[in-house]
Amino acid sequence: MTLDLESIYTDLHRNPELSYAEHRTAGVVADHLTALGLDVRTGVGGTGVVGVLANGDGPTVLLRADMDALPVQEETGLPYASTARGTDPDGNDVPVMHACGHDVHVTCLLGAVDALVADRASWAGTVVAVFQPAEELGTGAQAMVDDGLYEHAPRPDVVLGQHVSPLPAGVIGLRPGPSFAGADAVRVRIFGRGGHGSRPETTVDPVVLAASIIMRLQTVVAREIAATDTAVLTVGTVHAGTKENIIPDEATLGLSLRSYTPEVRERLLGAIRRITAGEAAAAGAPTAPEVTVRYSLAALVSDPAATDRTGAAFRAAFGDQGVTDPGLVTGSEDVPALATAAGVPLVFWLLGSEDPQKFAAAFAAGTLDRDIPSNHSPHFAPQLHPTLEHGVEALVVAAKEWLG
Repeated sequence: MTLDLESIYTDLHRNPELSYAEHRTAGVVADHLTALGLDVRTGVGGTGVVGVLANGDGPTVLLRADMDALPVQEETGLPYASTARGTDPDGNDVPVMHACGHDVHVTCLLGAVDALVADRASWAGTVVAVFQPAEELGTGAQAMVDDGLYEHAPRPDVVLGQHVSPLPAGVIGLRPGPSFAGADAVRVRIFGRGGHGSRPETTVDPVVLAASIIMRLQTVVAREIAATDTAVLTVGTVHAGTKENIIPDEATLGLSLRSYTPEVRERLLGAIRRITAGEAAAAGAPTAPEVTVRYSLAALVSDPAATDRTGAAFRAAFGDQGVTDPGLVTGSEDVPALATAAGVPLVFWLLGSEDPQKFAAAFAAGTLDRDIPSNHSPHFAPQLHPTLEHGVEALVVAAKEWLG
């Protein structure tokens, strides 16, 4: 291997960039792909990079990595921890961290391309390496498709990808069928009637109304979704007011929904609309709330037959103990857009990154949720070795299973 994976990873981790601002990251990727001899296109879907590695007649395999980071203040204490800042979509200055491990994804895909270039004699066909922007917004994959991804690169026969996770390093988490939840980001705008904090009787307080709505929304999953179904409803943001003695005119809630079926999704959305309207009416609000779905992601379904085929290759390479079914993941992904646009199967897996001994101790103590930081945590810090090497090998094994 010609690439120094650890140096690439630590550089990317020190220099994270928010969605659609991955200019430096895209430059690093494009430089490495060009040096490896690939046909490279940049600026696809904004900041996306596509590298094509042709090696004779055979199938075409698309390998995908996402590049963007999150508005999180890093608290890992690592010597290569991020101190970067950026501007979020609302114009706010925010800290930036690779708290979801996309730096691992980029590094591993670069390493896999390097390995495939060095071992051309063992395979035939075409590898399309896609480095995608804005997964955290749920729009980057579709943006690349809309910008002519499959005009810049050949249409694949299969889409393959992985996501780093707090599973033990050296373990692959693979599940056929529905794997990652569909997601909806919902904004609820609540209208009241503002006034002086000393005279609440002259107002309709949207802060109190928001509190009532928040508490009532917590009953939706518990009392309106069957115990045999899976759903999540989280109120992630609450914004209202400018001063403690002013009752504002309005408040805004930001909600995150997760579901695996259209029926459960519609039940969640219907309950939100009904509850917000009902609570507003009970409070005497002058205007009904506005409920807006800001974006939606479909559930990620790993094609069962393609997943079985890829899983058999993983077990041959890593042993039965190296592959596990992680169960349903309530996180979400926009990678299905790449497979849907091409009309081909998708296989997507979890890449373990936690210290196996630490994971085993926490599992035995029943403290995984407390002692093992997960994605989006300011403490999320993948164990570099063997995570990077294993991630490269997983992509190479999967790709070669599908190539000639």
